[in-house]
Amino acid sequence: MSRSHTLRRVAALTLVVLSAAGCAAHDDVTLVDDALADAVPPAARDADASLPPNTLSDAERASGWTLLFDGRSLDAWRNYKSDAISSGWAAQDGCLARVADGAGDIVTRDTYGDFELQVDWKIGEGGNSGIFFAVTEDPDAEYIFETGPEMQVLDNQGHANGLDPKTSAGSNYALHAPADDVTRPVGEFNHAYILRRGSHVEHWLNGTKLLEYELGSPEWQALVAASKFSQWPGYGVATVGHLALQDHGDAVWFRNLKVRRLDG
Repeated sequence: MSRSHTLRRVAALTLVVLSAAGCAAHDDVTLVDDALADAVPPAARDADASLPPNTLSDAERASGWTLLFDGRSLDAWRNYKSDAISSGWAAQDGCLARVADGAGDIVTRDTYGDFELQVDWKIGEGGNSGIFFAVTEDPDAEYIFETGPEMQVLDNQGHANGLDPKTSAGSNYALHAPADDVTRPVGEFNHAYILRRGSHVEHWLNGTKLLEYELGSPEWQALVAASKFSQWPGYGVATVGHLALQDHGDAVWFRNLKVRRLDG
């Protein structure tokens, strides 16, 4: 095999999340065919699946990735409009887990403009949650979904929202449907990737690009105007905001939360 061919195959590595329930075990890896190398999110090219979860590879560190959760500390997070984080969120078996009622939505302490985000998520049976960006704490906003767009986290088979592609897992909630349902069964992890660069946003799941859209475009404005989000003038307009995880009342686990700033 030539060196260039080998590099193409290495560049095509993508994480395939494990089938076991525990958070602390290593992930398996799948080599994507060379012809599909360009379809792999850039984040996968810096990953090293031989490392334990919640760990950065040397390549990730060198290219600017940072951890939002190291498997133990919740210091990078707080509840929305609060300086603290509730006991409803905890480090559990190497995961940032929603473990009790009243947990509340949580946001990063830092804010982000242009970024790449990687997250492994696992949802409980019939469960619902979400990954948000550009969340602000405007005085008039009560919930994170009033300002931040959402990548849906869902048990597609066990929750009613799975019947509508626009509210299914991986969707830009209620606005853009994913190209396909690539979720794994409940109890297995899914690897999500979100890119925001200026107005351009992409959602990827398990190595598949699900959708893309342009914030503020005529299409975006029309979709928002025809949705529930039309009642919130601050929805999807912030160029800088918090990343957020939703408490929708269901069990959900997150790990390998990694972010890279693209705007310096």
